[in-house]
Amino acid sequence: MGRRLVINDLRVQSISHHDGHRSFTIVWPEGTVHEPADRFLRRHERSGTQRTYAYLLVDHLRWLEREALALEAVSLRDLATTWPRWVRSGAAPTGSPGEPTDPPSTLTR
Repeated sequence: MGRRLVINDLRVQSISHHDGHRSFTIVWPEGTVHEPADRFLRRHERSGTQRTYAYLLVDHLRWLEREALALEAVSLRDLATTWPRWVRSGAAPTGSPGEPTDPPSTLTR
C-alpha cells in the first residue's frame, strides 16, 4: 500500500523523537494540532497501538467534518447505530461505498 499526500484535510502526523521513538498525532490542514485528538493519543504514547488509533480517529474526525457535526455533539449511541451501517455497506467513514481509505499496514480491516 503506497503513501499518499493528504492536502486540505485532517491527517495523521508522525513525530520522530530524539530518543528514536515515534509518536502520532492528528493535524488540521494548516498544520496545527487537533487538540482533543492529541490528548487522547498521548494517553497511548509508546503503547504500540497509537498509530492504529490515530488512523481510526482521523477517519472518525473526517466523518464529523463531512457531516458538519461537533465532536461533542456525537454520542456513543450515534456511533453504535452509524458504524454498523458502514460495515454492512462496505463504505469507508470518509467516503462512499467503494472509495478506499489508506489504513496503516498494521491494521487489518
